[in-house]
Amino acid sequence: MKLKYTMIPAFALTAFLVGCEQQEHTTVSDAAEPAEEAHDQPHDEESRDDHDHGQEESLGSFQAGDLEIEAAQAHGAIEAGKEGHLVIKLPYSDDGATVVRSWIGTEDRTMSSVGKGEYAPSHDDYDIHTMAPDPLPADAKWWVEVEKPGGTTVVGSIAPKM
Repeated sequence: MKLKYTMIPAFALTAFLVGCEQQEHTTVSDAAEPAEEAHDQPHDEESRDDHDHGQEESLGSFQAGDLEIEAAQAHGAIEAGKEGHLVIKLPYSDDGATVVRSWIGTEDRTMSSVGKGEYAPSHDDYDIHTMAPDPLPADAKWWVEVEKPGGTTVVGSIAPKM
């Protein structure tokens, strides 16, 4: 009888734990709108004010190897431990065949989370979401790594809006 009263709760607890482990985990990027829905507006300076990620602010352009890359920042100023949003416009169009990664911090990526760009065909640019490290280094920058389809990789950086 004692075995019956201990086995039933043990099986119930096991079933509960197994069920919890099989749940699908969602990340920030999974919970966000799909790129096709989030980027249905024209990609010019006037429409950036109404963009789904909030107002984008141009950071200008910077060099990464032989590439002159344009960058814009959304979600406001970069803050320690908060998500940042970077929009990268490459000087060529390849329909998303390039892999673009970015992080906030220092070149060596210490304590930085690296975000992978999601290509937005309606804008022909890459949207990247990543978390700023906490604490944020005093000389923190947006670092961008561009891996071209042929395998060549270049890295460059630009100062964020703080």
